[in-house]
Amino acid sequence: MTDVEPRPAEVRADTETADSPPAPSRRTLPPPLRPQLLLSWLPLAAAAVLWVYALPRIGFRSMGDYGLLDRFPVAYYAALALLTCGFLVALRRAGTAPWWPAAYCVALLVALKAPPAVLYGAVRYPWASKHDAVVNQMLLGGELRPYTTQSGNMSAYDQWPGFFTLVGGLVRAFGVESAAVFLNWAPIALGLLMMPVLVLLYRTFTEDWRLVWTAVWIFQLANWVGQDYLAPQGFAFLLHLSVLAVVMRHFVRPGSAGRLRDRSYLDPASAAVPPPTGTRQRAVGVAVLAPLILAINASHQLTPVMLCVSLFALTLTRRYRNYGLLAVAGLIMLVWDLTMGRPLFLETLGTLRDSLGQLTQNSRAGYAGELTGPGPELAGLANVLMVLVVAALAGTALLLRRRLIHAALPLLLVSLAPVPLFVVNDYGGEMLFRVYLFGLPGAAFFAAATLVPAAGGAWRPARRRARAFTLHAVLPVALLVLLAGFLPSYYGKEKMYYTPPAETALVTRAIDRAPDGALLLATTGSFPGALHRYDRVEHWFFAEQELPENERMLADPARYLADGIPPGTAAYVVLTRTQDIYAAGEGLLPPGGFDVLRQRLTASPLFGVVERHPYGIVLEYRPDTRTTDAPGGARP
Repeated sequence: MTDVEPRPAEVRADTETADSPPAPSRRTLPPPLRPQLLLSWLPLAAAAVLWVYALPRIGFRSMGDYGLLDRFPVAYYAALALLTCGFLVALRRAGTAPWWPAAYCVALLVALKAPPAVLYGAVRYPWASKHDAVVNQMLLGGELRPYTTQSGNMSAYDQWPGFFTLVGGLVRAFGVESAAVFLNWAPIALGLLMMPVLVLLYRTFTEDWRLVWTAVWIFQLANWVGQDYLAPQGFAFLLHLSVLAVVMRHFVRPGSAGRLRDRSYLDPASAAVPPPTGTRQRAVGVAVLAPLILAINASHQLTPVMLCVSLFALTLTRRYRNYGLLAVAGLIMLVWDLTMGRPLFLETLGTLRDSLGQLTQNSRAGYAGELTGPGPELAGLANVLMVLVVAALAGTALLLRRRLIHAALPLLLVSLAPVPLFVVNDYGGEMLFRVYLFGLPGAAFFAAATLVPAAGGAWRPARRRARAFTLHAVLPVALLVLLAGFLPSYYGKEKMYYTPPAETALVTRAIDRAPDGALLLATTGSFPGALHRYDRVEHWFFAEQELPENERMLADPARYLADGIPPGTAAYVVLTRTQDIYAAGEGLLPPGGFDVLRQRLTASPLFGVVERHPYGIVLEYRPDTRTTDAPGGARP
């Protein structure tokens, strides 16, 4: 009988002696992985400690010209720097442990955008309070009035009520008093929901987890436009990206991939084209996506247009030439615009003759005037530089990663598709920001492709050195530059965005005192509670016009306003701290103009003081004191 070869366990038992160290258990990590794991979680933990330490030390109540930039303690900036360093370390293991870069991306989102949610006792962004007013009105009234003209241009919210209906359901489900309770947490909630959509979108075109998470990181740093608060745009944008992600993964036409299924041709980081789908499968996909497209149309005016131009751009490629989906999206948009959204849709069509082709006018930002003050000016400069940096990084990928660009051509076309809308309309001074927002997911991906060279392939020594230099020098510097640009872009004008609770209470008292049908006058609608009871009170934001006209108004503001108040109408002027800051920062009034306005109205016999408060003043119009020879007139 031949000898039986001992099993591996028996060999280990025979070779071990009393002096031998014990064999490592299967759960013990190999020694080389221990320091890597330590470097993965230690910066994250240290950054969390620093952030929590810094949070109560943020002097948001005493903000100056630079918003929160000079009110953040050093510990806050150190936490962001540590997160960046930890992310770069975790990126090295992204292929085998992608959850570590994911954890850092979540931490970055919270670190950047949670301070207002945690600290503020009132709604961030004064204009966001009108969304709370819309939800309250829908819950109290229980009906939509899309064809009724409402004060403050609020009819549009009844014409596109989908988002507000959802938020009203959340208010009822959570059992809270109003949406204001959780409104400031919307950027974090939307950011968390956006991450898996971005990952799905990016994984369609690359297998490199380093590239995917770097693109997500860049998207967060470059998303400074402030459209992720509790508003229809942020919600509709999330649905828009979800539709595109599904289309790019599950609507590939048979026989359209060509060389893109050949690994020898593809960029080492490229993913193969997803499997093709037949006509029946795509028809089912259209049926599945139709409710999402309907939800987009029910929630927002502009996003359906962006979706249609994006789907049209995809038809320019062989891979996604799906005219059926484009037709369905266009039909849903047209039906909604001609039914629920008909009043605003026809009004917009009437303005196209004046706006069509006006590129300079359509690409303006805001109402009128120029940003004034150190903080707003710095924020404006940072906005421009951020756009240029992201565009330069994305453009470099077009030169350095041409095979990856070929594979990701649909994403490139979708990113460029919104640009022609500059020719059509200015969208109330917002088109510039919206085009940037809708092009940002693709721009972030291609910027990351520049900063994260492909890992595979046989490189020459010079190429290997260039690749190492990009990863170890250019990438960290670029991420720090983007972080440095995000902070003034997002927080440089924070003095405009923070509204003390006492100011909100002042405005609420003033509007509650006003009788039904009264006229509320203010320089701008960007102050807390401006549209409280908008169904019962009319509004006139008299400084939302060109600066020269406001300068003429300041010569005799009492007579100017009195000429615009309809006879027999009870009218109240509300001037608040937030209006002062906003009107000055946006250049609506000349320097010192708000103080002049307040002093002259207070001194005028046409207006009497109802309530004076450190955060503002409420005046009542008293037509009985008006001189008999004062000319009457319609509201300017």
